[in-house]
Amino acid sequence: MNEVFARGPSLLTRLCIVLMLSVGAMVIDTKVDNLSTLRTYLTSLVSPLQYIADLPGGLLDWSASRFNSRQKMLEENSRLTNQITLMNEKLQRFVVLEDENNNLRELLDAPVREGMYRMIAELMAVDNNPYSHQIVINKGAIHGVYEGQPVLDDTGVVGQIVEVGTTNSRVLLISDITHAIPVRISRNNIRMIASGSGSLNELSLNHVVHSGDIQEGDLLISSGLGNIFPAGYPVATIINIVRDESLPFASITAKPSAQLDRIKYLLLLWPPDIAPVDALSPSDELTREGS
Repeated sequence: MNEVFARGPSLLTRLCIVLMLSVGAMVIDTKVDNLSTLRTYLTSLVSPLQYIADLPGGLLDWSASRFNSRQKMLEENSRLTNQITLMNEKLQRFVVLEDENNNLRELLDAPVREGMYRMIAELMAVDNNPYSHQIVINKGAIHGVYEGQPVLDDTGVVGQIVEVGTTNSRVLLISDITHAIPVRISRNNIRMIASGSGSLNELSLNHVVHSGDIQEGDLLISSGLGNIFPAGYPVATIINIVRDESLPFASITAKPSAQLDRIKYLLLLWPPDIAPVDALSPSDELTREGS
């Protein structure tokens, strides 16, 4: 069978024939004008095959560009989320500045409160025990986290660190029945204790006399007493007051400022003397990422 296919002109003869045909085609193409129209038709006929041949490469380029665009969007979203969280933390302080300024005019010799260092943390898990309001965050001892450290979100006080691991920590929420925080009313500076009620949307105010100047809608902010939570951060808003004279104290409930049922990103606070090197200082740009 090999002999059958071996019959015919030799390879050298075939090469010469092909060269002669090629030269002849080039000469005819330069001398005959009508062949340009034929060449246009042939090009149009072959063009679909060219598009089909280029299709796999085009699809790969399109997929790569879509993937890069998605990655850039995710990175931009993360950066903007961190930036908004940091900005809202500062805005919380501005809410009470107007009330504090009136008092500071009379206390010009009072020491200025030092700014807090900050770091953004992210929620990892929620305790599934219905009688314990605790969460786990992705910052631990290697990040400088310590027991008793205050934790906020972008709207108010969330709780404090109660257990520190190497790379994560456990936070006790202010709504837990074992938690209490010293607060004051921003309107008139009346001090009281806000305790967890076991409900994410409700705090209880203990031992408040009936004659106290307390109104629904009053904003409760951290008083700074107890050396756990720095002063001036929103804690809750009073939503209900019951003054039953048969009882020794009024029954007052408040709604936490922090959105405890939809926590995602959190802020850890440090005083300047123990802040880790990678925490954001009060003078740092908000565009710097804290994660």
